[in-house]
Amino acid sequence: MSRIRWDEIPPALRAAIEDVLGEPVVAAHSQPGGYSPGSADRVVTASGRRAFVKSAGLSVNPETPGIHRAEAAVTASLPEAVPAPALIGFVEHEDWVALVLEDVEARHPSTPWQPRELQAVLDALHAMGSAPLPAEVAVTELPDAIAGDAGHWRSIDMSAMPALPRGLDDFVREHHGELTDAAARAVEDVRGDRLVHFDTRADNILLRDDGTVLLVDWPWGARGVPWFDALSLLINVRYYDPGADIERLVTAHPVFEGMPADAATRVLAGFAGLFLGSSLRPAPPRMPTLRRFQRDQAVVTLDWVRERWEG
Repeated sequence: MSRIRWDEIPPALRAAIEDVLGEPVVAAHSQPGGYSPGSADRVVTASGRRAFVKSAGLSVNPETPGIHRAEAAVTASLPEAVPAPALIGFVEHEDWVALVLEDVEARHPSTPWQPRELQAVLDALHAMGSAPLPAEVAVTELPDAIAGDAGHWRSIDMSAMPALPRGLDDFVREHHGELTDAAARAVEDVRGDRLVHFDTRADNILLRDDGTVLLVDWPWGARGVPWFDALSLLINVRYYDPGADIERLVTAHPVFEGMPADAATRVLAGFAGLFLGSSLRPAPPRMPTLRRFQRDQAVVTLDWVRERWEG
């Protein structure tokens, strides 16, 4: 991503951030990675207080400020037991917004994924999904969040399908109707009462030295089935390691207990439609690599769907 720097944030917004922190910021270290074109800085104040600040304006990207607002609302409502950095504050100035979050001494998982780290993350997702989410937590219902996946499949012009590796473009043409139907049926498969992060990838996960797992970037938080995040995480595992035995993990880890095999395949078909349909759109401002990333995720997910359908 083409991130903006701390000194490129409007001065009035920086001042509002400093008001939240209670003192001036004396150092800011831009953080690479992720899929947002706004700023992402670990900041230090005059007394040594630390925080993580994300900001964006409509001139940077027209969608990012709304995403940040959603993340602030979800993060503020998360139960204390959820493994996520706390929200310190949220500020706005004209068309700019900023989240001020707890800074965490941690790192992203290694990629390709290492077995011990993957086990720790799956364990954390299992723990997070083990208790019902209180009704007052204001998050999206997961069926509503994925309801558009079938629409992504319908919007793809089969006569203009791009070439995909390993004959996957032919697979899509041959099974377009089935993939669309599977994505539509997945809406009822994901109805549940557990907290869902919805965007579990290595760049949205932090590992502390003591093995503690934290999930970051919560704009898409939802209420649904407890296995959804773990299933989507395995797409990321296979993205970095095409030979990873992800079906063994589905069989072996308790986070997948109670996950119907057909329902999982339908959810994956929905993800494939989301990724492929999104990849065919024009690149958004300051995000030149996003569409290629979405295409690559579509390829990974379609491979998995085809393997499951072919047995």
